Amino acid sequence: MDSILIDDNPHWDTPEAYGQFSPREKLTHALSFLKAKEVIAILGARRVGKSSLARLMIRSLLPTTNPRNIFFINLEKTAFIPYKNDPTYLDTIYENYLKIAEPDMSQRIYVFLDEIQIFADWEVFVKSRYENSNIKFIVTGSNSSLLSSSYATMLTGRVLKLTLNSFSFREFLTYKEIPHTSRLERARHRINIKRALDEYLKWGGYYSVFSNDEIHVKKEYLKNIAEDIILKDIVPRYSIKNSAAIRDLFYYIASNATTTINYASLAKKLSMDPKTVKEYVDYFEDNFLIRRISRHHTKLTAQINSPKKVYLSDNGFLNLGISPDRNQGAMLENAVCNHWQNREITYLLENKECDFYVGGNVYQVSYTINDEKTRKRELDGLEFFMNELNLTEGHLITYDASETISKEGKTMHIQPIEEFLLVGEIQ
Repeated sequence: MDSILIDDNPHWDTPEAYGQFSPREKLTHALSFLKAKEVIAILGARRVGKSSLARLMIRSLLPTTNPRNIFFINLEKTAFIPYKNDPTYLDTIYENYLKIAEPDMSQRIYVFLDEIQIFADWEVFVKSRYENSNIKFIVTGSNSSLLSSSYATMLTGRVLKLTLNSFSFREFLTYKEIPHTSRLERARHRINIKRALDEYLKWGGYYSVFSNDEIHVKKEYLKNIAEDIILKDIVPRYSIKNSAAIRDLFYYIASNATTTINYASLAKKLSMDPKTVKEYVDYFEDNFLIRRISRHHTKLTAQINSPKKVYLSDNGFLNLGISPDRNQGAMLENAVCNHWQNREITYLLENKECDFYVGGNVYQVSYTINDEKTRKRELDGLEFFMNELNLTEGHLITYDASETISKEGKTMHIQPIEEFLLVGEIQ
């Protein structure tokens, strides 16, 4: 075990070990939680960068913290698998850390437990150490219900949650070293930003994908990420026997992202039971593969029971559909949805349709409005719901159109996608 602990903690001997990690916007948020006693839970899909964010946190701690008071361990190591149903083995790992690192026990110890869901009932270990020691726990996990088990009640009120997604467009531009933080920079580098936008809309924000230039390798990485989530997380966790069926279901959903999902219709096409289809789709969302949004309604029960529109958690997954050459409108709409990472989103549908209702604002998404019929349809839908909801402003996100329309005291902002993605906070 000693070699595993040493390999996972190069900062004990080399404080500069994490200089190569790309910056993430959520780092400031994560660091603001460090002074609190509560456990920090970093949640997100496989390979979105949870481990890297943890390493960035360690890098930020090192100037003021004894390196040996910072302990990181990846619990997916093969050596730990035989003990995954024994939460007391986490005590064994921790005690071995104390022996080999010899931290200063008079100072706070930071314990980073990566992919904590590997161990059943891990909360037992964390709770036992949390109450009576000066330990700050930071855990990462790959499913949104990480803290919903029966044992998780032990940690009620003791956890600060942070959800991490794949790279935002701003983070993508930072990686590519394309200046974009001011209006002047965006004007000067407009062509490079547009080229990067096309790449981002097509391939998404997974580092392993966009850091590789070969198209066939990008597709293989995306397939591996999706199938790792399905076959390594979902299938064993829920004891699913027909792994081929759940994999096929995801690929079908990837082919129909940004549309309304009908469980009965899906079940018929894939020769599955509708209840099983619904359960599998729940698992996809719980493990950050997809996101469903409801139709807006004034009554909560009606909204909950409404047909759901489904979006993929990363634009790159659109390449995995049965017909991978998706239309540009789907890429644009999926990217807009993902911009609101942690916001409550609904869609609007009555006599007209509007793509998103978020935080008291209405948004339409259309790749182009050069065709007069398309322009009229999108603006009519926007105006209809602005009147229905008594709003004075509405937004139409396009690929490159920019215009402001004022009409009878109401304003409709037509905005290019890169401006939408780059200006303002990611929510």
